[in-house]
Amino acid sequence: MAPSSTAAMFLAVLVRLLAASLELPLVLVHGQLDPPGFISIDCGYGEGLSYQDSSSRLTYVSDAGFVDAGEGLNAAVRPPYVDRGLADRYLNVRYFPTVTGGGATRSCYTLRPVAQGSRNLVRASFYYGNYDGRSALPTAFDLHLGVNRWATVNVTSADGVYIFEAVAVSPVDFMQVCLVNIGLGTPFISGLELRPLSATMYPEATVNQSLFLLSLSRPSARFDFNRYQFNPDYSVPPFRYPDDSYDRLWQRYGRNAAWTNINTTKEVDVSNATSSFDKPSEILQNAATPVNGTTQMDISWSSDPSLEDANANSTYLLFLYFAELQRVPSNGLRQFDILVDNATGNDGTSQGFTPKYLSAEAVKRTVQGPGQHTVSLVATPPATLPPILNAFEIYSVKPMTEMATNGVDAKAMMTIRERYALQKNWKGDPCAPQAFAWDGLNCSYPSSGPAQIIALNLSSSGLTGTVNSSFGDLKSLQQLDLSNNSLSGPVPDFLAQMSSLSFLDLSSNLLSGSVPAALLQKIQNGSLVLRIDNNVNLCDNGPSTCEPKKKKRNKTLIVATVVPIAVATLLFVAGLLILHRMRNRQDTWMANNSRFISPQASSQIFENRKFTYKELKLMTANFKEEIGRGGFGSVFLGYLQNGSPVAVKMRSKTSSQGDKEFLAEAQHLSRVHHKNLVSLIGYCKDKKHMALVYEYMQGGNLEDCLRGEASAATPLTWHQRLKIALNSAQGLEYLHKSCQPPLIHRDVKTKNILLSADLEAKIADFGLMKAFSDEFRTHVTTQPAGTLGYLDPEYYNTSQLSEKSDVYSFGVVLLELITGQPPAVPVSDTESIHVALWVRQNLSEGDIASIADPRMGGMYDVNSLWKVAELALKCKEQPSRERPAMTNIVAELKESLELEVSYAMGYYSSVSTSTINLSTTSVDLHTNEKPSDHLRQNAAVELQQVDIESATRIGPAPR
Repeated sequence: MAPSSTAAMFLAVLVRLLAASLELPLVLVHGQLDPPGFISIDCGYGEGLSYQDSSSRLTYVSDAGFVDAGEGLNAAVRPPYVDRGLADRYLNVRYFPTVTGGGATRSCYTLRPVAQGSRNLVRASFYYGNYDGRSALPTAFDLHLGVNRWATVNVTSADGVYIFEAVAVSPVDFMQVCLVNIGLGTPFISGLELRPLSATMYPEATVNQSLFLLSLSRPSARFDFNRYQFNPDYSVPPFRYPDDSYDRLWQRYGRNAAWTNINTTKEVDVSNATSSFDKPSEILQNAATPVNGTTQMDISWSSDPSLEDANANSTYLLFLYFAELQRVPSNGLRQFDILVDNATGNDGTSQGFTPKYLSAEAVKRTVQGPGQHTVSLVATPPATLPPILNAFEIYSVKPMTEMATNGVDAKAMMTIRERYALQKNWKGDPCAPQAFAWDGLNCSYPSSGPAQIIALNLSSSGLTGTVNSSFGDLKSLQQLDLSNNSLSGPVPDFLAQMSSLSFLDLSSNLLSGSVPAALLQKIQNGSLVLRIDNNVNLCDNGPSTCEPKKKKRNKTLIVATVVPIAVATLLFVAGLLILHRMRNRQDTWMANNSRFISPQASSQIFENRKFTYKELKLMTANFKEEIGRGGFGSVFLGYLQNGSPVAVKMRSKTSSQGDKEFLAEAQHLSRVHHKNLVSLIGYCKDKKHMALVYEYMQGGNLEDCLRGEASAATPLTWHQRLKIALNSAQGLEYLHKSCQPPLIHRDVKTKNILLSADLEAKIADFGLMKAFSDEFRTHVTTQPAGTLGYLDPEYYNTSQLSEKSDVYSFGVVLLELITGQPPAVPVSDTESIHVALWVRQNLSEGDIASIADPRMGGMYDVNSLWKVAELALKCKEQPSRERPAMTNIVAELKESLELEVSYAMGYYSSVSTSTINLSTTSVDLHTNEKPSDHLRQNAAVELQQVDIESATRIGPAPR
């Protein structure tokens, strides 16, 4: 083997070992090794394909492995923008059209592996080239580096290449670049590159701040990266790898009649260039110098509008590179001062600087403030030669104000997303920015430190396989809902090690084996609420009771023993079935031939006090004061012997509701006990009279407080409305999560939310409530019932009832609390539209005040109001699986209440509504678009006057 071949093999092995030790990717194409850690992406290139760039010889790959499957579309640029001498990566784009529902959307690339804590150069390139055939210019969208805004990409030229570069530190083992639709055109991207830098380069870039390469010519220049060198040959393409080991792009500085170029073919030593170069480079073999006896060189710049850095805190960082390329005679001197805005630095290099012969040096300068800045190289009086400059680059220094999700949490969530192939809005960072937080997550945002995930709801998400160990990495997780999936295998032990976990729902899966003893211990000591029902192969009595029975040595003995027992058991069961069937026939006959309900059956339902009709007459002074009326009958004010007021709901003889609804409400109320559910005190039932006795709610119902006589005298404040919403949500959460089996109210509306004297809210009217059976955990098929305007269109169309049907109705209640409007908002003398559609139309301009109830007098925290508006619209999502669970709604309302409390205390002032948008909702707020057929169908269900048997309100309505 030739020595050169041996050396090449040794070098290849060495590079591979280095890449492996740093966990960096290594690409080998056509015998060419890419440097370790280089990631070169041609966005929009065919999946699984790669090629070698003709200039750099670096390997570019398709972006398919860096974005979520199905995210974005590929397109090629169109004539006449194809044959322009551009690199291949500019001939394709991936674009991200607006998703259904509008609003700001985020699409992200995940670049990995990246060495954790490393400093990297990230470059994003954009070439429009009329890829969509629409000549849709100008187009603008935001570019994010991780969770922080990087720049606004404002494309005004079809043949302009827009390049953005950043130097940033990665706190985790990946970096993300995101495109954000801001409503000014479709985001697209041509190329994305990541280059690891030496640990000693650009130390100003830290976890807390990044460097963004400043553009002096954007958007007028065709290429607008702004790292400059002074090669006199304008036909030479920009310098990059391999001339620059880190693949920085160095372009030729524009012609300046007052300057000339000097150059050398000799190597320039770079050992003193503060690690900016790791080898001699042609970049430093050229320099500019003034002519005609001029003794000063000036370079000016101003803020880059794309970076939005024109403010008092704007900071710019200059890197100036010098090397003497000519032998200066003994009687000559090249010496100059380095001034920035006519000021020298304080590091001793600014005054009387003399570049060294064929030895590069880097000088750094920092300047603050908006407006124009100038760096001047001014020859000193003793100098016989003018100044020179070999290269320079200017960065905008920007703090990373948004805190990303805790690195361990973020990595765990990405693993969960990939493991279960979840198709949600799970793009970019899980928690940040808050406007783009992933669906199903609740995060805490401490004043200092990263965001942490405290609740995760993956109910009904189609999960299969085992419970992934990455859930255990979410150390701050308090609530985990994995119900209604197809998870199999054992309940993992690591769940017991999650110290913050207080609620765990594993119900309705395919789990097997036993519940770990450590989890059972946490249940016993009250630190954990665990739901595991409807896992037919799961044992909840601990491992000792679930061990398989040991095999008997004598199989004959087993058969002889088991068979007779089995036969006897079958005979016994058959006898029971016969008796049960006979009993059922008798019960059916009684139900069909008499309206009488046996006292024995009803007595088993009630654990509360039984009143006689005579007692009710005394309590109500012969039913003197009627305080409400509903489909069941009238509600009267009464008093117990101790003077406590009560509401007595009497069943009317002409009531459209029957004994079934009466018993249903009584039965449900006897088993639910929560501070935000109306309490049943007792009942009356004899042959002629039926009544329910409730606690009296002096504040009346919410509908009257919002739009009745009371609303004019003492309108509810936003703070009071938020408390009412939170109380009501907690009551529904109890029905959905804490009752066994879970209960669905089916008639959530403002008239069924009652208020105490101090405005504590309680859910009432349980006559239509429906319980899940073990057999149908995700939904119950039943005849639609409820109140028009609040009725879930999906439930109405499919007859499949779920907890999300209550969520839909509660979303309408939230919109009523925000707007003060009824479910059907009159828009003319003859036409009404649903309040949700009215809200969408009025929010098309992004003005929250346009929907806020004027009775509040503008006294509310804007952020809080927006947050609840977003939540309300999410509650009405179609299909219903996209709606949040009541647990998430409770958490969101608590955060909204905290914002309002802080506002009321004076810690926060109102924020201009123009800076906030409905970014986390997926509803269409653009009124210039016609409603879809789907929306029209739902609106018809919400407002059509159909005869639904149980649509009329049932229950007490004390005023």
